[in-house]
Amino acid sequence: MSKFILGQKLGMSQWWNEKGIVEPITLVDFSPNNQDFPEDSFTNKGRVKVTGTSKGKGFQGVVKRHNFAGGPKTHGHRHVLRSGGSIGSAFPEHVRKGKKMAGRLGNTQITVKNLKIAWIDREKKLIAVKGALPGRKGSWVKIVEN
Repeated sequence: MSKFILGQKLGMSQWWNEKGIVEPITLVDFSPNNQDFPEDSFTNKGRVKVTGTSKGKGFQGVVKRHNFAGGPKTHGHRHVLRSGGSIGSAFPEHVRKGKKMAGRLGNTQITVKNLKIAWIDREKKLIAVKGALPGRKGSWVKIVEN
């Protein structure tokens, strides 16, 4: 069983690494769940994978949800700019399973792998992870050591 930590995402910031290069980091607070930090794991140079729930964006069209190009703006076309277009042909006379259409976007479980830990503050119960983590501020994330 691998060790993990549950924490709340505080938000993004940036810091200067040892080489003087600015890197984006995400701060995670693991004090709300009153758990002890595992001392024998989660070193500063370790790699982790982070699981969280992505931001929910509600019901979206195909242009935003699936990056469709949309229809032409001119030459006799009206009201087709952001539409999905045709959804099938005469045969097989139903919409095929998995067809990319409008629908709910986001609010799903996302795992980001191979992230590095920038630094750990055990007194303040903070972990800084390099890069972006899924979810909005205040959402719960699970950090698992690789």
